[in-house]
Amino acid sequence: MKFIHFFLATFLTLCYWPFFTASANAINNDTLIDLVKVDKSERKMYLLYQDKVIKEYSIALGDKPEGHKQQEGDEKTPEGSYTLDYIKEDSAYYRSMHISYPSQLDRDKADKLGIDPGGYIMVHGQKNMSGELSAFKKKYDWTDGCIAISNDEMDEFIALVSTGTPIHIQW
Repeated sequence: MKFIHFFLATFLTLCYWPFFTASANAINNDTLIDLVKVDKSERKMYLLYQDKVIKEYSIALGDKPEGHKQQEGDEKTPEGSYTLDYIKEDSAYYRSMHISYPSQLDRDKADKLGIDPGGYIMVHGQKNMSGELSAFKKKYDWTDGCIAISNDEMDEFIALVSTGTPIHIQW
């Protein structure tokens, strides 16, 4: 009887192991997140792998989150498709990953209006020295157009998301 249990357990482990490791890798392997989606109206950010949500975060946005960022100082979070293009460790905020705003289209629109499109939009943690307030600070919009999560979540985000990953931001 013990042999049958051992055989059955071994057989099931060998047959189903690829399924267990695939989902574990999706959470632990930073090269597998293939899209970050931000739903500004819901204040949510989703990490996806092959159209499946792997991780979800509650977020804080710019002070005036509705609508697409058009110019420096409008406190709006941009909308559209961009790329997470580099990590910044030395700023006023606990760790951050840069969003490739403004795109060429954003620059062209701003040029036609004679305005500065702004830039330096990030996914970032909390302002340095205020990490203990992150649960409170995620309940309202306070950034100048960035996407904010807690410091612990930012560590996880950077571990899971590689530079070069697309980010799609929508209302």
